[in-house]
Amino acid sequence: MHDELVERFKNIVGPSNVLVDGDLSAYELDWRKRSRGKALAVVRPGNTPEVAALVKACALAGVSIVTQGGNTGLVGGSIPDDSGQQVVLSLGRMNTVRSIDAANLTMTADSGCILQNLQDVAEKAGFLFPLSLAAEGSCTIGGNLATNAGGTQVVRYGNARDLCLGLEVVTAQGEIWHGLSGLRKDNTGYDLRDLLVGSEGTLGIITAATLKLYPMPAARLTAWASVPSMEHAVTLLGLAHKHLGAGLTGFEVMGQFALSLVAKHYPQQRVPLWQDAPYCVLLENSDHESESHARTQFEKLLETAFEDGCVTDAVVAENLTQANQLWHIRESIPLAQADEGLNIKHDISIAVSSIPEFVATTDAQLEAAIPGVRLVNFGHLGDGNLHYNVQAPADGNSKAFLLDREAQVNTIVYDSVAYFDGSISAEHGVGSLKLDKLEHHKSPVALGMMRAIKQALDPQGTMNPGRVVRA
Repeated sequence: MHDELVERFKNIVGPSNVLVDGDLSAYELDWRKRSRGKALAVVRPGNTPEVAALVKACALAGVSIVTQGGNTGLVGGSIPDDSGQQVVLSLGRMNTVRSIDAANLTMTADSGCILQNLQDVAEKAGFLFPLSLAAEGSCTIGGNLATNAGGTQVVRYGNARDLCLGLEVVTAQGEIWHGLSGLRKDNTGYDLRDLLVGSEGTLGIITAATLKLYPMPAARLTAWASVPSMEHAVTLLGLAHKHLGAGLTGFEVMGQFALSLVAKHYPQQRVPLWQDAPYCVLLENSDHESESHARTQFEKLLETAFEDGCVTDAVVAENLTQANQLWHIRESIPLAQADEGLNIKHDISIAVSSIPEFVATTDAQLEAAIPGVRLVNFGHLGDGNLHYNVQAPADGNSKAFLLDREAQVNTIVYDSVAYFDGSISAEHGVGSLKLDKLEHHKSPVALGMMRAIKQALDPQGTMNPGRVVRA
């Protein structure tokens, strides 16, 4: 039966777009190289009708589908299991920007479009598409929406969900929902768009999206500041809100050890101020008036911050090149951590006001449980999202540490997150990696509603099974 199904796939998308032999690691190995599956076939549709036809074929055969964009996810949500019975639907060929509506400030694009390409297309048209994250050179907008990605500008523009006005979706039955209208107001029942965004391919397949655009800012200023504690970083954030208002577009915090890894593995980047304080902050001000106005705001902010003692030193980028260099340091932390060895990652969110106490409490618990453990703490302080990662002691074996300590570390971190009323997944999603933890930390009522939605929209359970919620 599977041979017949593969032949049907070839009839739909062409033989060259159905992969069953050779090296399929690009589709079967997750980005962190922690797990590898085995696909029945990798199928590469070129348009939405082909996706619908493929889904109908799989539904008829009772074969499950794993939808994949750039395969840059961190929670094992976009690779097949090891059964050899799942079809990987790779949407990379669907990469057309369908239209830009300047008057409506929207752009409509296929889900396989690379995020950085969308940023470039918007900029050439004179607009800003503000979604920005480390993997933007390879992740796709469909994957960004399926996981409700965050990134570095959430504090001003919101997550991927906030940047999406409409979707085109292929349902589990192979029907097409045409919901691409760029309306900002549409109160005609349940919001299906928001239901599909963040569902990680478990309810349907996003094939296109209508996205918000913004006018390009007249000026963008970036500063790098050292702060004496996490409490002072939170104080600086409050001052930034007060002085910059809506102009505050980014506010990142980076621990000293996290920056030391960048300095160690990428010495050409010249990390500023990292040896002077336990934390550094990277903040950005985008101004729609003028560069002089933006600089005046920045100067007032830093002057107040120095007077209040929440900043001990700071550098302000003199031009866009320097600003990009500072952001590149921030984005290099995950790569430097990977170069240091296997590690235990956490993508958590806590109310900003509770973050200092959370960090102090959880640091102490981990250090007591595992002497010498190294904490790679960085992330989007502006919206309460920390990448609170844990590295083996300097003299330890990273593979053994991951194998022996991951369950213990996760329990300590996630129990602490629960104590502070936070979330165990802020922007990376649940995937398969956090499936068991979600059942422990999500309320039974919430899980019951989620299962009911899954059953209603995907009664056969063919849409990315074993992810987000158990059937």
